[in-house]
Amino acid sequence: ILFVRISKSSFIQKDLELLRKHFDVRVVDFVLSRKNLKGTFETPFKMISGVLWADLTFSRFADTHAFWAVRLSKIFRKKSIVVVGGYEVAKVPEIGYGAMLNPRSARIVKHILENANKVLTVDDSLKMDAIKNVGVNGKNIQTVPNGYDPEFWRPAGEKENLVLTVAYINSITIKLKGLETFVRAAQYLPDIKFVVIGPNIDNSLGHLKSIAPSNFKFINFLPQNELIKWYQRAGVYCQLSMREGHPNSLCEAMLCECVPVGTNVQGIRTAIGDCGFYVPYGDPKATAEAIKKAMNSDKGKGARERIKRMFPILNREKRLIEIIRELLSETRK
Repeated sequence: ILFVRISKSSFIQKDLELLRKHFDVRVVDFVLSRKNLKGTFETPFKMISGVLWADLTFSRFADTHAFWAVRLSKIFRKKSIVVVGGYEVAKVPEIGYGAMLNPRSARIVKHILENANKVLTVDDSLKMDAIKNVGVNGKNIQTVPNGYDPEFWRPAGEKENLVLTVAYINSITIKLKGLETFVRAAQYLPDIKFVVIGPNIDNSLGHLKSIAPSNFKFINFLPQNELIKWYQRAGVYCQLSMREGHPNSLCEAMLCECVPVGTNVQGIRTAIGDCGFYVPYGDPKATAEAIKKAMNSDKGKGARERIKRMFPILNREKRLIEIIRELLSETRK
């Protein structure tokens, strides 16, 4: 398998580890330039030779790197799999979010989704987005949710009067992830500590700080072995997004017995089920009321059991291997 990678984020690396347990895998990195936001492969030769060597290409996110992986796979009669994250099939003009708002990006995504042998989404709602926003028939799209290791993401110690959310902070995520709502909710609950963990990508953190009360704290990016300590301390985790494919941080927090508070949309609804509290998008007062209820509830253990049951890492591994073997068997026939 040729694994075409745009970053080394934890969930991309997890897929790489799963595939390496069963197949011979080579990696090609698509490197983004900070100067002009365009990207190139390490070397075009490595990409082409990798496709020639491989039986199948595997790309996470339907972007330029996947476009070339799919196109070259088709030219050299190899199989291709692309995993859609959510942004690629989104179209939210009110906050300027989604690849479908850009005609060039929209053409790239459509080419990928129409020509990849398999397109994998992490939530059923993303398949519906692809059909509606991209205009594909969806026959080659399957849902394979992300998976989590409950032995790593586990509770420890006493819960505190602390509510947490994790997100990249920029002008888009302030609205997309409901970060401004989260900050304003803290104003209604002065006796509860509120924490946002995530890197500041632009100057948006300044705006959040300007409206944050004294019980609010911002923490920069943390590696997983540090992040888990905050999940273990927090009594409540908030996912207040306008839309969300599959909320990794929410699922990790639920495995650590945080009681979830979230908007009733897409993958958030899939993750929480009846193990948490729902709030309207963009309503700080309702959010504060739900947080207060969640802090006094006993839903944490049920939240952990739900994620353990629905999204074990072994399920994702099993489905990925089955899909790959099916495609390879078609090649042999």
